[in-house]
Amino acid sequence: MKNPESKESWLRKLGPGLITGAADDDPSGIATYSQAGAQFGFNLLWTLFLTYPLMVGIQMVSAKIGRVSGHGLATNIRRHYPPWLLYGIVGLLLVANTINIAADVAAMGEALRLLVGGPAHFYALGFGLLSLVLQIFIPYDRYVRLLKWLTLALLAYVGTAFVVHTPWTEVFAKTVWPHLSWKPEYITTVVAVFGTTISPYLFFWQASQEVEDLHANPDAKPLRDAPEQASANFRRIKLDTSLGMGFSNIVAYFIMLTTAVTLGLHGITDIQTSAQAATALRPIAGEFAFWLFSAGIIGTGLLAVPVLAGSAAYAMAGAFHWKNSLELKPVLAQKFYGIIAISTAIGVALCFAPVDPIKALYWSAVINGVISVPIMCVMMLMAAHPKIMGRFVITVKLKRLGWLCTGVMAVAVLAMFWTLGK
Repeated sequence: MKNPESKESWLRKLGPGLITGAADDDPSGIATYSQAGAQFGFNLLWTLFLTYPLMVGIQMVSAKIGRVSGHGLATNIRRHYPPWLLYGIVGLLLVANTINIAADVAAMGEALRLLVGGPAHFYALGFGLLSLVLQIFIPYDRYVRLLKWLTLALLAYVGTAFVVHTPWTEVFAKTVWPHLSWKPEYITTVVAVFGTTISPYLFFWQASQEVEDLHANPDAKPLRDAPEQASANFRRIKLDTSLGMGFSNIVAYFIMLTTAVTLGLHGITDIQTSAQAATALRPIAGEFAFWLFSAGIIGTGLLAVPVLAGSAAYAMAGAFHWKNSLELKPVLAQKFYGIIAISTAIGVALCFAPVDPIKALYWSAVINGVISVPIMCVMMLMAAHPKIMGRFVITVKLKRLGWLCTGVMAVAVLAMFWTLGK
């Protein structure tokens, strides 16, 4: 019998952490990082240095819950916590993800319009339909390989930074020695970066992908039932998550750096969309940088939209005890795929509605920031719960890191409300 923890199997299955991290740099995130770089130059680079270990910690908690229990976050919440908590979290997540899908497909449509001309709204419709078709009709094992290749689109932002002149000594100093300010606009942007980097949909997605990997490999089992598989899987989760979150933050860092060294130094400080950042970059950094930046928006959107729609579907399916797996054919998991279709369709429809995409994205970030704290609290409690994790409750070190991340996000949310009230 094939050993599920063989080297070949381990390399083939590496990916939930990588895809989760890469999906964090979606077009909406690109807009946030671009605004931070344009408005504050190098002064916010430290935020991405700080959030890296926090991201690794909380995403490892999420992955371990999925792998050990054999169930996603929503299913575990349904089994062990009050219904009002489950439905409140899942409902807000569905709303936030749908708004985020709208912002992302709109940005992709606008990016393609910048590159080739034509109607941005219809490009957005095409991207939405393409994403939906890929999720529904491509089996999970092939689809996840496609998502892995799409992560390469993020390298466009690393390349862009080397196309333009960058004062690396100053950049390094500002990265390791934070510049702090108590101005409301500075605090608001710090909160936005934290909220964009540590997002609830990523928790649901990575836990569910660990469960999907269990379904895809007949020899793999939940670690509670197969403790002999724990050591290899925990090593894989640690490496996969560390690499995935590192990749995510490096790309975000270079987006912020590129816009700081180009737009910020040329007095362009008001960037509200990723497409606007690409447009502003063109006369300063040149045609090649513009094309790299714009193409990256499309590639990251194709990666992020399935994650947004999929995490909403996993959450709803777990909450209502529906069959859920991208490995299943649509006819066997109609409600699960129905949520993917509905959230994607509504997101695309919002692109045609008289809705301000910037305000929609802002309120999506607010909702994400608010629900991230209770979700993280519940995750930390679940990860230390013997009824859920059995003998594999998280270590003291990971527990401290997870609670630190939760505390930082709680402070960020309080700071957000403080700035809103001023």
